[in-house]
Parts: sequence; structure tokens; C-alpha cells
Amino acid sequence: MTIPNLISLFRMILVPVFLVFIINNRFLAGLMIFVLAGVSDAADGMVARLFNQKSRLGSYLDPLADKCLLVASFICLAAMHIIPIWLTAIVIARDILILLGSIVIFLIDRDHEVKPSIWGKVTTFLQLATVFLVLVEKHFQIFSQYVYIVYGATGTLTISSGLLYMRSWFLNLKKTLQDRKRRK
Repeated sequence: MTIPNLISLFRMILVPVFLVFIINNRFLAGLMIFVLAGVSDAADGMVARLFNQKSRLGSYLDPLADKCLLVASFICLAAMHIIPIWLTAIVIARDILILLGSIVIFLIDRDHEVKPSIWGKVTTFLQLATVFLVLVEKHFQIFSQYVYIVYGATGTLTISSGLLYMRSWFLNLKKTLQDRKRRK
């Protein structure tokens, strides 16, 4: 167990704490936990690179911690009618698609390394920014004129990155099957 992996686990522990604050309309406290989770996300990556503590487990734990926070945030905020249900459905559908695609690729090629694309990273950042902006708006009542623009951008990029992941999987699958055919 490396320090970055422990930080990722800590971030997962923050999810229920975050939810308790949001459910109780304590948006500032929820915002602070959300920011702490974001800082810990940056910290685990930095520690992993600086101290050469990258691990296969970490390559799964880090995005899983991000997904737990994001999915929980979107579901909770949609249930409270703060974030649109359509956006939450898009975010969750993409994550399910990525999970299923990863499982299929893993079953076909167990040596396949999980690598998020730049578009996946940008999408995750925009989804995090959406939740951050909504929490800031709920507590401070500012940025309300930008929230709907951010919803549209987040939805569009989430769909686009999901389609790009699918394209990548099909290309990898084709290559893997061609390599197997050549070896026979």
C-alpha cells in the first residue's frame, strides 16, 4: 500500500461525509469537503510521480475515487433538483459505458493498461468544475447565469469523450484480434 493509494482511499472516505453535508443543505461545508477531495486528488498524483510510487492498484483506485465522488455528487444534487437529471444521466451512462468497455477489454487482453485519454481527463475536470460551481452558487448565490452554460458544455463533452473512448476500444480490440490471428 503506497501513500498515493492511501490518499485515494481517504478521498473515497470523504464521499459519505460530503453527502451528509449536502443532504442537510450545508453547502459551504460540502464545498470545503469537495475542495479537500480535489486537493487530495492532486496530491496523490504528485506524490506518485515525485516519489515513484505509481502502482497498478493506484491506476484503478485514483479514477475510482474520482468516479465515486462525481457519481455521488451528481445523483445527490439531481435528487435535490439542483442539477438537471438529464446531465446526471449522461454522466452516469458514460461511466457505466467506460466500466463495461474496460471489463470487455480486460477479458480479451489481460495485459491491457488502463490509460485515461486527455478528453477523459478534461471531461472529469469539467464535471468536477460543474459540481464546484453549483456548490458555490448554492452557498454564495453567485454565478447563476453561468450554471446552464456549464451544464451544456459538461453534457456535450461527456458525450463526446464517451464516444471517443468507444472508438479507442474498437481500435484496440481490432488490433488485439489481428495480433492474435498473426500469432496463430
